[in-house]
Amino acid sequence: MTLSHPSLLLIAAIAYGLGSIPFGLILTAATGGGDIRQIGSGNIGATNVLRTGRKGLAAATLLLDALKGALAVFLALRLGGDQPSLAMAVAAVAVVVGHCFPVWLGFRGGKGVATGLGTIWVLSWPVGVACCVVWLAVARLSRISSAGALSAFLVAPILMVVTKGQGINAPIPVATALIALLIWVRHYSNIVRLLSGNEPRVNAKTKSS
Repeated sequence: MTLSHPSLLLIAAIAYGLGSIPFGLILTAATGGGDIRQIGSGNIGATNVLRTGRKGLAAATLLLDALKGALAVFLALRLGGDQPSLAMAVAAVAVVVGHCFPVWLGFRGGKGVATGLGTIWVLSWPVGVACCVVWLAVARLSRISSAGALSAFLVAPILMVVTKGQGINAPIPVATALIALLIWVRHYSNIVRLLSGNEPRVNAKTKSS
């Protein structure tokens, strides 16, 4: 089956819909934690859920956000016909966009880190492993979560080109670069604080976005 433009639009729509499911908001509200958007930075991601002091809930949010990214790309692989790389690339970008800009929340979502990592695990599991190692290592050494995330997505497009061996014009490396760019843009305020030395460290009480 050759992918048509309507098929790609359908794949993108499905991926966007999956990405826009706000698990952090749903889990926090369902367990009596109120509206996560009124807590800490107001972000719906796992880092802000962690600010509630409920580590298990934050871990569940992280896992579910990553799984929706992985599921979107896996479904695209199944629906991609004779162009699986293109379908997966479209889904990967769309699901992260859905997480960052969910229509249900007035396009005010998360920053895309967990969902982006979920897509990378399916696009190329060795790159997924490497990015997680970079994220955890930098975050542990610096005790700054955003530094770990930004470092992981700085190396992700480079590693994707190397492991895929397809060059920068191939769909999957290009999609990875777009996801990394979006995540860096979404972390603009964090980058400003990192450069000024004011980014809160893990377990700090200071409000962060």
